[in-house]
Amino acid sequence: MTSLTDRYLAATLRSVPVARREEIATELRASIDDMVEARTADGQDTAAAEREVLTELGDPAQLAARYADRRLYLVGPTYYLAWERLLKRLLSFLPATVGVIVGALSAVNGNAGGAIGEGIVAALMVALHLCFWVTLVFAVLERLNVPLDLPGWTVDQLPEERVDRQIPLTDTGAAIGWLVLVVAYLPWQHYRSYVPDGEGGDVPVLDPALWSFWLPFLIAVLITNIGFEIVKYRVARWTWPLVAANLLLDLAFAVPVIWLLLTDRLINPELVQRFAWFREGDNLDTVTAVVVAGTVLVVLWDVADSIVKAYRSRT
Repeated sequence: MTSLTDRYLAATLRSVPVARREEIATELRASIDDMVEARTADGQDTAAAEREVLTELGDPAQLAARYADRRLYLVGPTYYLAWERLLKRLLSFLPATVGVIVGALSAVNGNAGGAIGEGIVAALMVALHLCFWVTLVFAVLERLNVPLDLPGWTVDQLPEERVDRQIPLTDTGAAIGWLVLVVAYLPWQHYRSYVPDGEGGDVPVLDPALWSFWLPFLIAVLITNIGFEIVKYRVARWTWPLVAANLLLDLAFAVPVIWLLLTDRLINPELVQRFAWFREGDNLDTVTAVVVAGTVLVVLWDVADSIVKAYRSRT
């Protein structure tokens, strides 16, 4: 476990400009050490002195805002951090949950083709409503000066993170959770697509012929990605070898998927025949082009993001 001071520094530095982090870390650590030393010189216990000093410094988010000269004034300074934390927490799970439920209900009701679209639209609408109404409520409370009697910040709220940790546990958990869902979906779609085949079963979404090689290969790549996420978390920050490994894993998944899409080998032909819309004009080609473009953009974004983070974390 890291010390309270290390955890406090980590919580503060995550919200300050990268170029100033080293300077601020040195300055803040020295200030904390001096304040603790002054209290221990008067006979106070070191651990108690450290807690007292950090509590006196206050919420790391507010301290980071002062270092970064960033005003917390979107809904007013009094409840800004409470608004930001509540909104982030709600957005982290509520839109996705509603989207999955709406999509599942749509598929169960026989609209398998439009289930994904309806789920995405529902998730976006929930996110927009959350942003609007939560912001409005806090803005009104701020203007009316309504006391919320929120509990004060304490050192017990500090996250268990290293000062130099660039990859938090929440990001790793979310990434692994998503990969597990995709791995589980690949065999599940073969038996449950909610598109009846007329013989008491369902029509697989992906071409069953792919089980001879490509689907096991893609599952193996996804499982390797899970291992990669664990390694990345243990390293705690992006490095150039991790960037290279991330690029190879992205390509190992994206290139076969794009090739299978462009050669009409990914989607089950029987499924396409079940939907007249796919057979009209160039609709199927349009969908393929959109999915290919989306896949390329996701890979480019992921690779670029890893490169930027590795560059920022260089020593």
